Amino acid sequence: CTCCSESFIRSDHPIVADILLDKISLDYSETLMAAAGEQAEAAKHDTMKKYHGEYILCVEGSIPLGDDGNYCCIAGKTALEQFKEAAEGAKAIIAWGSCASNGCVQAAHPNPTEATPIHKIVKNKPIIRVPGCPPIGEVMAGVIVHVVAFGRLPELDRMNRPKAFYAKRVHDSCYRRAYYDAGLFAENFDYENAKKGYCLYKVGCKGPMTYNSCGTIKWNNGVSYPIQSGHGCFGCSEDNFWDNGPIYERLTNLPGFGIEATADNVGKAVAGALAVGIGAHVVASAISKRKQVSRRINRGRENEERL
Repeated sequence: CTCCSESFIRSDHPIVADILLDKISLDYSETLMAAAGEQAEAAKHDTMKKYHGEYILCVEGSIPLGDDGNYCCIAGKTALEQFKEAAEGAKAIIAWGSCASNGCVQAAHPNPTEATPIHKIVKNKPIIRVPGCPPIGEVMAGVIVHVVAFGRLPELDRMNRPKAFYAKRVHDSCYRRAYYDAGLFAENFDYENAKKGYCLYKVGCKGPMTYNSCGTIKWNNGVSYPIQSGHGCFGCSEDNFWDNGPIYERLTNLPGFGIEATADNVGKAVAGALAVGIGAHVVASAISKRKQVSRRINRGRENEERL
């Protein structure tokens, strides 16, 4: 669907125009290049020959292996043949988006085309995985600039994702996090308190299990991101997210991390504290938390009025 390329050209810092005109030479991109047909193929082969071992290969989309690869053909060759040919002389390979990184929706059960992420096909080259459906434009641009500027790969996690952008969960930087910790959850999308910032975990938000920088970098030049716009996180940057259960149903068991626990356990803990009574220190903490949440709600209302 080219959504990764569409996201890339909307990067605001760094601006993609500066990258394309001043930092790199974009010699082949079906979506962004002016050339087409034989002219485009000639430009690709000239680059692969002239800069063998030096060029960066950015792959958008999964590779279908079913039916001998005939589900996707370019210039008379299957996507598998095209990818292996281009990967052979690449200095580094970037898997742009969840399709190239983990197969995405095409690889969802029963995966009739045998859609396959690129790291399962080429294993002798360094591959940077930049998952997301699509990834954030600034993340995509930042990875390219890092490789060009420093001549090496950025620091990667165990899944070969850049730590600079995938080291923390969406949950960790979510402005609704205080409501999660306080046990305040939206029960449905029409729930009045959902508009006031209550946590969207019970209506399917996958933020607690998703590693990405949506809450810090955001989208559309830093304007917003799905949770801020009132919709829970899909978990689109995680492997097999299409097969990880219904989108609009909460996880039944989320292991706790410190103050966290499952939504049900949080509710039980709050109810138990009210029914049984606990130590003065805990009571004081609960009162402090409620005041903090109240202040956040009031600030939100004031901001809304000003807007």
